Amino acid sequence: MNVMRYTVVDRRGAVSFIAHCDLFTALVAACARNPRTIGEMLASADEFFHGVADRILCGLAVFDEWNTPENCETIHKALRFLQPEEQPVFRVLDEVTREASLQPVKAGAVIFNLNAKRIVQLQNGYKAIGRSGRGRVFDGQRSTSSIYVYRLPAEWSMVP
Repeated sequence: MNVMRYTVVDRRGAVSFIAHCDLFTALVAACARNPRTIGEMLASADEFFHGVADRILCGLAVFDEWNTPENCETIHKALRFLQPEEQPVFRVLDEVTREASLQPVKAGAVIFNLNAKRIVQLQNGYKAIGRSGRGRVFDGQRSTSSIYVYRLPAEWSMVP
């Protein structure tokens, strides 16, 4: 399976999840719309990669049901015992979850900092992503022949 870790930071905190590498382009395209929150980013990305918003938001609902900033034992166990590509969606609440959010999975790890308008490619073994580009719309089951294009605004930076 061709997957990588994505971590999204907004003013309320950070969320980390594992998803298919093809989502990378859709998330960059979502950044071109200057989202302020993780929810706004996922809603935009969902137009290009159908189903991602529901999957991540449902995962967060489950996470929130079992974890609190004061008690993260459930996610700590999951991070210890599950294979990296099987790890659930989680919020960054402490040092253990922060460290996990920075660990590449299979093809890599990318941080989208919505506050700083910065995309940090910690490790990208998938494909080169530029300030502008295009991708195929994923309909929830397969990539379609429909193409979307994006161009990041000047205030966004990409590292490296």
